[in-house]
Amino acid sequence: MKTIVIIPARGGSKRLPEKNTRLLDNIPLLAHSILYAQQNSEIIDEIYVSTDDEQIKKIALKYGAKVIDRPESLSGDLEPTITALKHVLESIDKNVENVVLLQPTNPLRPENLLKEGLSLYLEGKYDSLFTVSRNHQKFGRINNGKFIPFNYEIGQRSQDLEPLFFENGLLYITKSEKILNDIIISKDAFPFEINHTFASVDIDTQEDFDYAEYLYKNNK
Repeated sequence: MKTIVIIPARGGSKRLPEKNTRLLDNIPLLAHSILYAQQNSEIIDEIYVSTDDEQIKKIALKYGAKVIDRPESLSGDLEPTITALKHVLESIDKNVENVVLLQPTNPLRPENLLKEGLSLYLEGKYDSLFTVSRNHQKFGRINNGKFIPFNYEIGQRSQDLEPLFFENGLLYITKSEKILNDIIISKDAFPFEINHTFASVDIDTQEDFDYAEYLYKNNK
């Protein structure tokens, strides 16, 4: 059984230019996910970075990951993550059973998250696993200028809300056969609940980066 990590990190971010190479505590954003995977080397066989960017490629190689050059046709703004994962599997001559997806925009993860997640995934014999966190906000829609509550009633306390969860992006584990069939989260995927400060970090803007930097400095 072979388990690999894939980190998709294309260049050309518009809202936060060169975000994957920005330094978070003097370490490129991308490298945080590589280092995290390396800290779990006893359960991870290989680490791959999929990219179309030369600078990202240099960083990935410097920090010990293998690089799969992503073609331009799979590197557009609207290109889904699944195509990068599938391209990696199709590019390597390996018998891979499990794929761990680590997104570089989620650089902060609880120390034992991967070990716990992979253990649950294997013991439960799931096709895929992904992390979720509980939402504590009051959501609603606006129709014709009127606010219509979605998950609560006006006046209801936040602590009394019906439990709702969001996909936090910290960790995904999927059978390679599912990836090759264009699936990251299967219908029977296990939702691994993680209620942690890091679950609120997903870097896409300068404000997101500043928040991640603040959390990183206060949670070393």
